[in-house]
Amino acid sequence: MDFKPALYFHTLRYLTPGQIYWRIWYRFSRPRVNPSPRPAVRLVSGHWVPPARRRQSLEDGEKFNFLNETGHLSVLGWDGPQREKLWRYNQHYFDDLNSTDAEVRSKWHIELVKRWIKENTPGQGTGWDPYPTSLRIVNWVKWHLGGHPLYDECLQSLAIQTRWLSRRIEWHILGNHLFANAKAMVFAGLCFKGPEAQKWLDIGLDIIAKELPEQVLPDGGNFERSPMYHAIFLEDILDLINLAGAYPDVVREEHVNEWRTTASKMLRWLEGMCHPDGEIAFFNDAAIGIAPPPAEIKMYAKHLGIPIDNPNSTSGQITVCRFSDSGYIRLEDVSVCALLDVAPIGPDYLPGHAHADTLSFELSLFGKRIFVNGGTSQYGNGLVRTEERGSSAHNTVVVNDENSSEVWSRFRVARRAYPLGLEVTDGGDNVFVTCEHDGFMRLHGQPVHKRSWQLCHGQLIVQDSIRGNFESAIARFHIHPDLRIYSVDRHTYSLRFPDSQQDVKVFVLNGASFVEHGFFSPEFGTRLNSQCLVVRFQNDNNIAVKISWGTNE
Repeated sequence: MDFKPALYFHTLRYLTPGQIYWRIWYRFSRPRVNPSPRPAVRLVSGHWVPPARRRQSLEDGEKFNFLNETGHLSVLGWDGPQREKLWRYNQHYFDDLNSTDAEVRSKWHIELVKRWIKENTPGQGTGWDPYPTSLRIVNWVKWHLGGHPLYDECLQSLAIQTRWLSRRIEWHILGNHLFANAKAMVFAGLCFKGPEAQKWLDIGLDIIAKELPEQVLPDGGNFERSPMYHAIFLEDILDLINLAGAYPDVVREEHVNEWRTTASKMLRWLEGMCHPDGEIAFFNDAAIGIAPPPAEIKMYAKHLGIPIDNPNSTSGQITVCRFSDSGYIRLEDVSVCALLDVAPIGPDYLPGHAHADTLSFELSLFGKRIFVNGGTSQYGNGLVRTEERGSSAHNTVVVNDENSSEVWSRFRVARRAYPLGLEVTDGGDNVFVTCEHDGFMRLHGQPVHKRSWQLCHGQLIVQDSIRGNFESAIARFHIHPDLRIYSVDRHTYSLRFPDSQQDVKVFVLNGASFVEHGFFSPEFGTRLNSQCLVVRFQNDNNIAVKISWGTNE
């Protein structure tokens, strides 16, 4: 990308002074590796509950499968350009130690841990970046608590890693990275004992105490507004609760009680942001297979005695669940589930996982996904990443071929959309939601996009209007790859599942429509062909689409 001063200015102006300071410090700081003898190991006097399980990622002693891409350690090594950085990060996480059926691979795990220590010089390479170091520390300790005592060389390496991390905490990034650093410090601080371990524990607990009310909103949603990262963060909280139970009376009771309260609220939010198929919605950076499945997380929480705080809902046949602080609305009855995005893209100082998806929505009917946002297949710095973050990859409106928020590079956002004027009218069997955003006001003519959703039995009407001048505007409705769309006439379409007799009709009430090719990325490394209904604004500033699955036509 060519250097654009305005783009950089509108990106950097949202950073906090602390982020700027720590970015400079981080660039020039060169901490030394401390190889001194490790602290003594703390006795486990409580009960450790088996944690949530991820997918198996180690296919033999040295064959990895990350992000739906395989690679052999003997060929690829631990570092290098043959794989994207996220794949390399996964290589150093050691998630497989605590994954599904991990017990049958314990011999592989022992050899892999020893090989990692031998082949990764302390303080050098991708594996010693703070984020993979944090996740590896946690995974090694969880593996240890699960009945695999660490050899002395492993414990010594664990102490060296923790000392290194304590000098590389990601204050310049903040968010989920900082929380992962803190969690690792707590895990190491409880695994070991003595003055040094207590220092690690205090560092971690202090960060968590400050960050928890910042990163978890009052409605239970993670402040980055990504269902995927929300699930990861919730797993972090559950792991901390579990760890405190394994080492009782070490962490103060008020800390554990706060974690339990937070976990309950976060479970409620996760439940509300999943489709009837049990998996997450695709708002901002989101993909299936990175966090443990929601059902696995809920079972983990149940084993830890964490209740789900039931969402507030209105009376009537259509249930309305509002997550007012994070900015999402769930509308649901026996046959439909609609998830509406009336949220800011995330915290202003940390929009790295944001997409230009303001006023998008997702829809399931009869338990199956119908309209989906595009998802996330990679974090690479290229065209695919740019496309997947753009408004065109979401069920929302594009004005003058511009994104609602200026997403650029891999994790950057300049000027961003803010939702305005949200109204929810609940008539029991007829719910009306309306909202607008100011993301396009930076364009000539200062256009403002307003959208309304009206849900009643058997139909959802989506209406869009634009206030102000504009050259072109279109709305996209991305169809799940399992469906096919058929044109009935110029204004009517039929959506069908190959294995179902259920028929969904789409009526374009206002606007010119056509079908184009699209993509859907439900997982990293996966990009499926799909279809997309496009509705173009014509001679006025309004379009309307009715989605019908009942008798109302």
